[in-house]
Amino acid sequence: MTNKLKYFIGNWKMFGDFSSFKIVHKINQFSHKLKNKHKIKIILCVPNTLIYFFRKKLKTKYISLGVQNCHSQQDYGPFTGAISSLMLKKAGAEYIILGHSENRAEGESNQLIKKKILSSLKQKLNIIFCIGETFNEKKAGKTFSILKKQIRNSLAKNFNVNKILFAYEPVWSIGTNKIPKIEELEKIIKFIKNEIKKNYKVKKDVKVLYGGSVNSNNIRLFSFIPQIDGFLIGGASQSSKKFIDIMKNYYK
Repeated sequence: MTNKLKYFIGNWKMFGDFSSFKIVHKINQFSHKLKNKHKIKIILCVPNTLIYFFRKKLKTKYISLGVQNCHSQQDYGPFTGAISSLMLKKAGAEYIILGHSENRAEGESNQLIKKKILSSLKQKLNIIFCIGETFNEKKAGKTFSILKKQIRNSLAKNFNVNKILFAYEPVWSIGTNKIPKIEELEKIIKFIKNEIKKNYKVKKDVKVLYGGSVNSNNIRLFSFIPQIDGFLIGGASQSSKKFIDIMKNYYK
């Protein structure tokens, strides 16, 4: 295991209310202790309804807060029920998840995701950009071509990729308790890093995270892949105990 910076990002999905701040508070307290021993960055991406409340309530800030999606329109506009990157930034978001497979499944195209990334970059939000193949695509041997397409069709050459964290989330792994084989995952992470370095202006190391059925039982396996820069954690991040156990077990 290397001593380089690791990201632990929670995606709360459609979960939480104001009383859920106790989860944030416990993770924040634990983060203070862990940061004294290891180089880590902890981010919780919560529903839009909670971002402003949590930002104001979080007095001692050892963690960062983010959101999970936005409209492609950067400013205000006639889009009933939609929230722009500008509004989210003003509400206190520092990070935003874009391109998640759950949103892609509802019709988000690479072209739409591209507009959302551009909008968010203009608002100086840090982006967690999700990419990943379905089970059928994996079975057909299309993993690398799908990832390449998602990256190239969603990122323009002039985008500031230094503000983007890439999250490899195989769709077939999310919520299934199935994870890729270590040697497969190692190759995929290397491929993504090389693809970015080859095609975009990169000033620092490309950060690639893994997401998909990450839990406290399997996290130690991932610690043997130094190329992974961190984790995007779904359901387990809705519990302070499960999220903290993941971090604890990673560094065991």
